[in-house]
Amino acid sequence: MTLVAILSGAGISTDSGIPDYRGPGGLWRRDPEAEKLVTYDYYMADPDIRRRAWQMRRDSPTWRARPNAAHRAVAELEKRPGFAVRVITQNVDGLHQVAGMPDRKVLELHGTSRSVVCTGCHLRSSMEDALARVEAGEEDPSCLACGGILKSATVMFGQRLDPQVLSEAMAIAKASEIFVAVGTSLQVQPAASLAGIAAEHGARLSIVNADPTPYDELADELIREPIGTALPKLLAALRGPSGG
Repeated sequence: MTLVAILSGAGISTDSGIPDYRGPGGLWRRDPEAEKLVTYDYYMADPDIRRRAWQMRRDSPTWRARPNAAHRAVAELEKRPGFAVRVITQNVDGLHQVAGMPDRKVLELHGTSRSVVCTGCHLRSSMEDALARVEAGEEDPSCLACGGILKSATVMFGQRLDPQVLSEAMAIAKASEIFVAVGTSLQVQPAASLAGIAAEHGARLSIVNADPTPYDELADELIREPIGTALPKLLAALRGPSGG
């Protein structure tokens, strides 16, 4: 059984219509103020920031997005005998699961935009229900259980990653025989360090990304082609006649 770890970043979802953050057309470049909407301290302190954040969530392209060929290729590899596939994703869009990856085999480092969490009592509920309340006229819906401030179940700027999720991700990186970093700049720590950890523990490291990354010199394979064609081709080669 070959353990294949996929570390995915925003670039894997751009073909699904979800813009990345730091690329030429990325959200932060187009609207630097948008970063405040996902910064914990600003969000908690300013009701106006929260109202704008709820509008951003309501209008998010995530709700129209469908998995693309790259997401589907990962899910297809997971179904093949001889491969254990684990996805470690920096994305919050849930498209790996929509494509068919079992939820338990996807580690969401930065949480998920498909749920909301109360900052007071920590109760989780569905984003769909919260957005229905926004549509009905609540500009800043509060927790129905305790009245606390609700936020998406994502890791905002200024928040720590879940230590258990990060610990699991590191264990997978260390144990992986093949590690593919796809659509990530490998600049945001600690997620980026997973590529280095995998390489140090003997994994074959492939980096599929349009731009150079700080970990390129550790890679066995650098692919600059479009992700929607490059990743399916790479993963198909793993399943080839040699059996991996």
